[in-house]
Amino acid sequence: MRRFFLLLILNFPLWAFAAPTILVYGDSLSAAYGIPRDQGWVELLQQRLVEKGYSHRIANASVSGETTSGGLSRFNDTLQKTQPSLVIIELGANDGLRGLPVPDMKRNLATMIEAARKQDAKVMLLGMRIPPNYGPGYTREFANTYQQLAQQYKLPLLEFFLDGVAGKRQMVQDDGLHPTAEAQQHLLDNVWAVLHPMLGKPVSRASSR
Repeated sequence: MRRFFLLLILNFPLWAFAAPTILVYGDSLSAAYGIPRDQGWVELLQQRLVEKGYSHRIANASVSGETTSGGLSRFNDTLQKTQPSLVIIELGANDGLRGLPVPDMKRNLATMIEAARKQDAKVMLLGMRIPPNYGPGYTREFANTYQQLAQQYKLPLLEFFLDGVAGKRQMVQDDGLHPTAEAQQHLLDNVWAVLHPMLGKPVSRASSR
């Protein structure tokens, strides 16, 4: 019997004994564009998890300028490398800013959601909105895509990731698009409100408050 358990342990993948991983898969909004990386909301999320007594570790695979097509092209490889238990998908803003076809964006996001679920990972979706540069029809179709995907796959959805930040001069950099370092805590609070119920109980109550 002891020999059996020893063989079981030796042949069990090492990641199975590691802390659960949260994969953040986004674009410049999650890659701390224009500010020190350790001031971005993803790094602040790791700090909050520790403070609240959670053992989760963050894997940030966000790339500035990423579209849903680019994200999809490297998604399966990233899943294999990180083995996440939960995936936060924050993509689509660059599709919208470039006026790319919304059905393609929806299909790319859906493929990533399905791939994550095949890996038994929970998925949280961060919704985006865009200025009406391409007309009200495109703007509406773009925003509705996140709602439709959340309903179709029964996903936790943050309806607008930049809520409370977009359009506020003191919250965005000089380019008018990217959040400042001061805005990152607000972004974290937006995400935390939806993410927290997905995490279950912390492993330690020492710092949970």
